[in-house]
Amino acid sequence: MNQPRWIALLRGVNVGGANRVPMAELRGLCQKAGWRDVQSYIASGNLVFDAEGPAERLAAELSDLIARNMGPVVEVVVLSGTELRAALADCPFAAEAGKQLHGFFAAGPLTLDHDACEALRVPSEALAERGGVIWLYAPEGIGISKLAARLPRLISGPPATARNLNTLRKLAEMAGPDA
Repeated sequence: MNQPRWIALLRGVNVGGANRVPMAELRGLCQKAGWRDVQSYIASGNLVFDAEGPAERLAAELSDLIARNMGPVVEVVVLSGTELRAALADCPFAAEAGKQLHGFFAAGPLTLDHDACEALRVPSEALAERGGVIWLYAPEGIGISKLAARLPRLISGPPATARNLNTLRKLAEMAGPDA
Protein backbone atom coordinates (compact mmCIF):
# COMPACT_ATOMS: atom_id res chain seq x y z
CA MET A 1 0.00 0.00 0.00
CA ASN A 2 1.28 3.47 -0.87
CA GLN A 3 2.03 5.74 2.06
CA PRO A 4 0.59 9.24 1.83
CA ARG A 5 2.79 12.27 1.36
CA TRP A 6 2.85 13.99 4.76
CA ILE A 7 2.79 17.64 5.77
CA ALA A 8 4.11 18.75 9.15
CA LEU A 9 3.08 22.08 10.65
CA LEU A 10 5.37 23.16 13.49
CA ARG A 11 3.77 25.46 16.04
CA GLY A 12 5.49 28.71 16.98
CA VAL A 13 8.94 28.25 15.47
CA ASN A 14 11.21 30.97 14.10
CA VAL A 15 8.74 33.71 15.08
CA GLY A 16 10.34 36.82 16.54
CA GLY A 17 13.57 34.96 17.27
CA ALA A 18 11.84 32.39 19.51
CA ASN A 19 12.07 28.60 19.15
CA ARG A 20 14.77 28.73 16.53
CA VAL A 21 14.62 25.71 14.22
CA PRO A 22 16.85 26.03 11.12
CA MET A 23 14.95 24.35 8.29
CA ALA A 24 18.04 23.03 6.45
CA GLU A 25 19.25 21.35 9.65
CA LEU A 26 15.78 19.96 10.31
CA ARG A 27 15.57 18.49 6.80
CA GLY A 28 18.90 16.75 7.41
CA LEU A 29 17.72 15.32 10.76
CA CYS A 30 14.55 13.99 9.15
CA GLN A 31 16.52 12.36 6.34
CA LYS A 32 18.87 10.72 8.88
CA ALA A 33 15.74 9.39 10.62
CA GLY A 34 14.79 7.64 7.37
CA TRP A 35 12.24 10.10 6.02
CA ARG A 36 12.40 10.60 2.27
CA ASP A 37 12.08 13.56 -0.10
CA VAL A 38 12.00 16.02 2.81
CA GLN A 39 11.20 19.57 1.71
CA SER A 40 10.59 22.71 3.75
CA TYR A 41 8.59 25.76 2.86
CA ILE A 42 9.43 29.13 4.39
CA ALA A 43 11.09 29.37 7.78
CA SER A 44 7.93 29.23 9.88
CA GLY A 45 7.99 25.46 10.21
CA ASN A 46 6.43 23.63 7.29
CA LEU A 47 7.71 20.27 6.04
CA VAL A 48 6.53 17.95 3.30
CA PHE A 49 7.92 14.41 3.33
CA ASP A 50 7.46 10.68 2.80
CA ALA A 51 7.68 8.35 5.81
CA GLU A 52 6.13 5.17 7.14
CA GLY A 53 3.65 5.32 9.99
CA PRO A 54 0.58 7.08 11.28
CA ALA A 55 0.42 10.87 11.59
CA GLU A 56 0.43 10.85 15.41
CA ARG A 57 3.66 8.85 15.58
CA LEU A 58 5.34 10.99 12.94
CA ALA A 59 4.37 14.16 14.83
CA ALA A 60 5.82 12.76 18.06
CA GLU A 61 9.02 11.67 16.25
CA LEU A 62 9.49 15.11 14.73
CA SER A 63 8.84 16.89 18.03
CA ASP A 64 11.37 14.59 19.72
CA LEU A 65 13.98 15.12 16.96
CA ILE A 66 13.70 18.88 17.40
CA ALA A 67 13.86 18.76 21.21
CA ARG A 68 16.88 16.40 21.28
CA ASN A 69 18.88 18.15 18.56
CA MET A 70 17.83 21.81 18.60
CA GLY A 71 16.42 22.50 22.05
CA PRO A 72 12.90 23.83 21.75
CA VAL A 73 9.93 21.63 22.57
CA VAL A 74 7.62 22.16 19.61
CA GLU A 75 4.05 21.02 19.05
CA VAL A 76 3.70 19.38 15.64
CA VAL A 77 0.60 18.63 13.59
CA VAL A 78 1.04 16.08 10.79
CA LEU A 79 -1.60 15.59 8.12
CA SER A 80 -1.64 13.92 4.77
CA GLY A 81 -1.75 15.80 1.51
CA THR A 82 -5.21 14.29 1.02
CA GLU A 83 -6.40 15.73 4.35
CA LEU A 84 -5.02 19.17 3.51
CA ARG A 85 -6.61 19.17 0.05
CA ALA A 86 -9.95 18.13 1.61
CA ALA A 87 -9.71 20.99 4.14
CA LEU A 88 -8.98 23.46 1.35
CA ALA A 89 -11.89 22.14 -0.73
CA ASP A 90 -14.19 22.53 2.29
CA CYS A 91 -13.01 26.07 3.11
CA PRO A 92 -16.08 28.30 3.43
CA PHE A 93 -14.37 31.54 2.33
CA ALA A 94 -13.46 33.14 -1.00
CA ALA A 95 -10.57 31.60 -2.87
CA GLU A 96 -8.83 34.96 -3.29
CA ALA A 97 -8.49 35.59 0.48
CA GLY A 98 -4.77 34.65 0.47
CA LYS A 99 -3.01 36.15 3.48
CA GLN A 100 -6.29 37.36 4.99
CA LEU A 101 -7.55 33.85 5.68
CA HIS A 102 -5.97 31.48 8.20
CA GLY A 103 -6.75 27.84 8.89
CA PHE A 104 -6.10 26.56 12.43
CA PHE A 105 -5.11 22.87 12.56
CA ALA A 106 -4.57 20.55 15.52
CA ALA A 107 -3.91 16.88 16.19
CA GLY A 108 -7.45 16.42 17.50
CA PRO A 109 -10.86 18.06 17.73
CA LEU A 110 -11.02 21.78 18.39
CA THR A 111 -13.85 23.64 20.10
CA LEU A 112 -14.42 27.39 19.89
CA ASP A 113 -15.78 29.67 22.60
CA HIS A 114 -18.31 31.23 20.21
CA ASP A 115 -19.55 33.88 22.66
CA ALA A 116 -16.07 35.19 23.39
CA CYS A 117 -15.22 35.16 19.68
CA GLU A 118 -18.33 37.17 18.84
CA ALA A 119 -17.44 39.75 21.49
CA LEU A 120 -14.00 40.30 19.88
CA ARG A 121 -14.94 39.97 16.22
CA VAL A 122 -15.26 43.17 14.19
CA PRO A 123 -17.98 43.24 11.50
CA SER A 124 -15.55 42.58 8.62
CA GLU A 125 -14.14 39.43 10.22
CA ALA A 126 -15.64 35.98 9.90
CA LEU A 127 -15.02 32.70 11.66
CA ALA A 128 -16.08 29.19 10.68
CA GLU A 129 -15.47 25.60 11.75
CA ARG A 130 -15.31 23.01 9.00
CA GLY A 131 -14.04 19.45 9.09
CA GLY A 132 -11.88 19.93 12.18
CA VAL A 133 -10.35 23.18 10.90
CA ILE A 134 -11.14 26.62 12.28
CA TRP A 135 -11.02 29.30 9.59
CA LEU A 136 -10.50 33.00 10.41
CA TYR A 137 -11.02 35.65 7.76
CA ALA A 138 -9.46 38.96 8.85
CA PRO A 139 -9.48 41.34 5.84
CA GLU A 140 -7.79 44.21 7.73
CA GLY A 141 -4.90 41.89 8.55
CA ILE A 142 -4.22 39.12 11.03
CA GLY A 143 -1.64 41.28 12.82
CA ILE A 144 -4.16 43.92 13.91
CA SER A 145 -7.12 41.63 14.58
CA LYS A 146 -8.07 41.47 18.27
CA LEU A 147 -9.86 38.21 17.54
CA ALA A 148 -6.77 36.68 15.89
CA ALA A 149 -4.59 37.72 18.83
CA ARG A 150 -6.92 36.06 21.34
CA LEU A 151 -8.11 33.13 19.23
CA PRO A 152 -5.55 30.58 20.50
CA ARG A 153 -6.93 31.11 24.03
CA LEU A 154 -10.51 30.78 22.77
CA ILE A 155 -9.91 27.36 21.23
CA SER A 156 -10.03 24.32 23.48
CA GLY A 157 -8.48 21.02 22.54
CA PRO A 158 -4.93 20.16 21.50
CA PRO A 159 -2.61 23.08 20.66
CA ALA A 160 -3.53 24.53 17.28
CA THR A 161 -1.27 26.10 14.69
CA ALA A 162 -2.39 28.42 11.91
CA ARG A 163 -1.29 28.95 8.32
CA ASN A 164 -2.58 31.43 5.79
CA LEU A 165 -4.39 30.26 2.69
CA ASN A 166 -1.42 30.97 0.41
CA THR A 167 0.88 28.78 2.53
CA LEU A 168 -1.69 25.98 2.74
CA ARG A 169 -2.12 25.97 -1.03
CA LYS A 170 1.65 25.82 -1.56
CA LEU A 171 1.99 22.91 0.88
CA ALA A 172 -0.81 21.03 -0.90
CA GLU A 173 0.96 21.65 -4.21
CA MET A 174 4.27 20.40 -2.77
CA ALA A 175 2.56 17.26 -1.49
CA GLY A 176 1.43 16.52 -5.04
CA PRO A 177 -1.60 14.56 -6.19
CA ASP A 178 -2.93 11.50 -4.44
CA ALA A 179 -1.09 8.31 -5.30
